[in-house]
Amino acid sequence: MTLASKPHRTLYQHPSAWTAAQMRAHEDWIVRLDDQDNAELLTALAYAKARGMGIPMLTSADFPLPRLAARVRALRDEIVNGRGFVLVRGFRLEELPASDAALVYWGIGSHMGRGCAQNAQGDMLGHVTDIGQNFLTNPNARGYQSRLMLPFHNDTQDIVGLMCLSTARSGGESRIVSSTAIHNVILERRPDLIDTMYEPFPMDRRGEAAPGRKPWYFGPLFEPVGGRLFCRYNRTYIESSMRFEELPRLTTQQIEVLDLVDALCEDPDMSLTMELMKGDMQFISNYTVLHSRTAYVDWDKSERRRYLLRLWLDTGLVHPLPVSWQERYADTRAWAQNPQAPIFDLSARRNDLVH
Repeated sequence: MTLASKPHRTLYQHPSAWTAAQMRAHEDWIVRLDDQDNAELLTALAYAKARGMGIPMLTSADFPLPRLAARVRALRDEIVNGRGFVLVRGFRLEELPASDAALVYWGIGSHMGRGCAQNAQGDMLGHVTDIGQNFLTNPNARGYQSRLMLPFHNDTQDIVGLMCLSTARSGGESRIVSSTAIHNVILERRPDLIDTMYEPFPMDRRGEAAPGRKPWYFGPLFEPVGGRLFCRYNRTYIESSMRFEELPRLTTQQIEVLDLVDALCEDPDMSLTMELMKGDMQFISNYTVLHSRTAYVDWDKSERRRYLLRLWLDTGLVHPLPVSWQERYADTRAWAQNPQAPIFDLSARRNDLVH
């Protein structure tokens, strides 16, 4: 890893600076579970249920993985310190109810880190499914509550994970891109824009500001801290912050940077597309990988709808954090004061999930 006195003017040589062509050529980022792995996960599930442990109280001690634990920790290290993502394939959901599948997913996540609250309601496990929301017109709605295409962005905490319970009738592919590689390309092609990427951009809290805090905060797109190159990018949240008249308007150069980042994210040589199949578990770094999703068409029957579960994990391995991330984590700490176990009857929570 090479960082000079002016790190943002130096190419960041790191395994997280990958291209889609490299990943398609070597699919070592796909980890396949075998029969023994599946049996161990079901044994751990039975152990946790016998002890009466559920989400969010369950810890790694309540979900013993004699064979898998070391492999899961190695995957965590690859996500946090290496390539930045992994796809775990081959978990057989079979006839498991969603609550049991969620417990397995949370159990695996507990060997990577601590599960964190994902919204102001204190939800510890996210439901990624269409409840008819439009995040483009409603500043309090979220993209995961719709079937619309999601622009490239990142979330909060060290790792974001998705587990697929059921797929859409068509569409809904996952797309990821290396923010580190984007940084390097911009440095080579448009060095005149580098300083702008390190200037503060406004970010809308979208109705989830902690008590006593403003409904927005500021942070650069890229920020080198402690030998890491952090990226925070969500153009939807940047642009929706302009609804607050007291904030300065985006400059011409800031808009040019956003356009260039978007163009690189859409470049097929840069972004990798993968289909999440039933039972797949995707884990990605929030600091070095941006993710997206294509629009999708769902099934008519609600029980067949596209449905994924989401984890936000704090591994305890990433420190120090940039000031802008610390500002955002003040919100999530407030959310965690009232942690909520998952409710799988989403019809009973439709109104609560819109925030």
